[in-house]
Amino acid sequence: MHRLHPIQKNFTTIPLSQWESDASVQTADQETLILLLNTEGQIEGAVSKCQPKTIIPVGSLSLNSIPDWRNDTTWENYSVFLVYDETGQIEGWIGRDDLYRFFFQQARQACLFYEKTFASFPFQVEVRDERGQLFYSSLGNQDATTSLVPLQKSSEKHTEVNVTENKQAIVIKTNIMENHRPLGEIQLYWDTEEIEKIAMSLDNYVNLALDLKAVFDSSYDVIYVSDDKGITMRVSSACERLFGLKAEELIGKSVYELEKRGIFKPSITRMVLEKKEKVQVIQTTKAGRRLMVLGTPIKDEQGNIVRIVNASRDITQESQLQAELEEMKQLMEGYKIELQQLRQLTMQDEAFIAKSEQMRNILTMARKVAEVDSTVLILGESGVGKEVIASFIHHSSPRKDKPFIKVNCGAIPENLLESELFGYVKGAFTGASREGKLGLFELANEGTLFLDEIGEIPLNLQVKLLRVLQDNELVRLGGTKPVKINVRIVAATNRNLQEEIKKGHFREDLYYRLNVVPIYIPPLRERKDDILPLILHFIEKCNEKYKRNKIFSPTALDSLQEYEWPGNVRELQNIVERLIVTTDQNMVDIHHLPEVFVSNKQNQVKISVSGIMPLQEAIEMLEKQLLTLAKNKYQTTTKMAEALRVDQSTISRKMNRLGVL
Repeated sequence: MHRLHPIQKNFTTIPLSQWESDASVQTADQETLILLLNTEGQIEGAVSKCQPKTIIPVGSLSLNSIPDWRNDTTWENYSVFLVYDETGQIEGWIGRDDLYRFFFQQARQACLFYEKTFASFPFQVEVRDERGQLFYSSLGNQDATTSLVPLQKSSEKHTEVNVTENKQAIVIKTNIMENHRPLGEIQLYWDTEEIEKIAMSLDNYVNLALDLKAVFDSSYDVIYVSDDKGITMRVSSACERLFGLKAEELIGKSVYELEKRGIFKPSITRMVLEKKEKVQVIQTTKAGRRLMVLGTPIKDEQGNIVRIVNASRDITQESQLQAELEEMKQLMEGYKIELQQLRQLTMQDEAFIAKSEQMRNILTMARKVAEVDSTVLILGESGVGKEVIASFIHHSSPRKDKPFIKVNCGAIPENLLESELFGYVKGAFTGASREGKLGLFELANEGTLFLDEIGEIPLNLQVKLLRVLQDNELVRLGGTKPVKINVRIVAATNRNLQEEIKKGHFREDLYYRLNVVPIYIPPLRERKDDILPLILHFIEKCNEKYKRNKIFSPTALDSLQEYEWPGNVRELQNIVERLIVTTDQNMVDIHHLPEVFVSNKQNQVKISVSGIMPLQEAIEMLEKQLLTLAKNKYQTTTKMAEALRVDQSTISRKMNRLGVL
């Protein structure tokens, strides 16, 4: 803003009522302005020695807001203006003529500025007034056209683009408007040679922009560019996969807003602007990805940030693997507690049923070996309960509070069995965990390891297993450092290992190392006394599991008890569960059994006695069975009496006495 000059400092004040008689007016010099004050102390006007009898209207000016001579004409109403400073105090006064000169100087400097501006353009400029008269030309007087050019009388802005006759320049003509009124027009003359240079530069820019776009779109990672205010300027197309939003949905948005919406957290751009340096942080996105982001500030020559460029690398899979590793570590730490809970559930679920003399002897042997750490080899057909015996030995031993880990050597693929049993170090094979893995021997440390189906273990692993049993230490797959272990070994098999030794399928030295205390479990067909207790146990177990209340008829129980059970206890359990689930009636009768049981029963006598018992007790048992069968078939006591050929009163009395409901 130009300095207002000159400002007169000499002025005085008198009351308005005294201005005609006050002697100060007569004694004042020619340059002194006398201000007239009303009774409230406000300025009503001014007089001077030149015009002592005339009150001059007084305007006001501020040093900070001098009126615009082009738009504000209120200054024409005053002859004198009081000038106030920023605190509201009178700085001095200035006459209208001096203000005219100030405005003229402003206009002249503005014209000079416009001329210099037009002269600096890379094209020639002509400006004409509303009559078409030349007002300004950067072409020079020799080239300026002074003839009147008709001005298009339009109420809207209008632009024309033409080519000169010699095709050396392009002419752009635009009318100058003010409030829909034409004030003149401006013409631009642009040499075609200059336009070609600009076009070539533009082609280079377009090619550069295309190259940059190709880099952005082909990048697997996100490249994110923001300005110094955190406004998104450009982002690569990978943002849709990693952020869940397309590039056009992000451009123009503030990173502060996007962070608040949870599109990404934290905002690396915000952190760079706060710290004014490079920042590398893990970022999570709304799409569920984890990114490693490096934010770099781009600064100008003065050190001010003008851009922030973020390069993001998707590390979701690496993070998941790390999380899985941490989860595995926590799992191993809590493995013993979890196994202890599972053992308690297992013992509740797998009661040890020992009614026969053979199973009682086995139970006695199991209690004895449980007190020591001798290796036990459990032999018997599939399904006889070898795992139950192994679990009983562990839970009866001093190691009962330590892990009990079961391994089915025949269920694990041969190429994985070694790593599962002995573990491996990191990098031991392709696909191995970066942190390595503990084997089942180490997980069972201080507890018991049950090696089921030991006869299925490959020969090449039998050597390593023998070394572990002899030395109580192992070497992980791919490692060299021995690891000490303290594990009780219980093995089981349904194979004849001595025959396997003869065939060359099993090492003799390993057999003798395992066969320290052998326990043979006979098949269920050789211990008939265990069948009925097992059936009753599984009935109770299935009723509780499936919320049923089923019972088995005596004939059904007899048929089940007489069966040979080639699948042993496992087959018996499955048959009982099937009957509980599939039978609609509350009582499972013989006709509900599979055909093989019915055929077997038909080959048996209808009534048989397997042992000596009191005659009266046998009669009552037979009567109860007959009454139960008759009730299920006939429903009423009258029909039951007809079938059994007794009186109806006899049926009622016996049912009450024997508890047949």
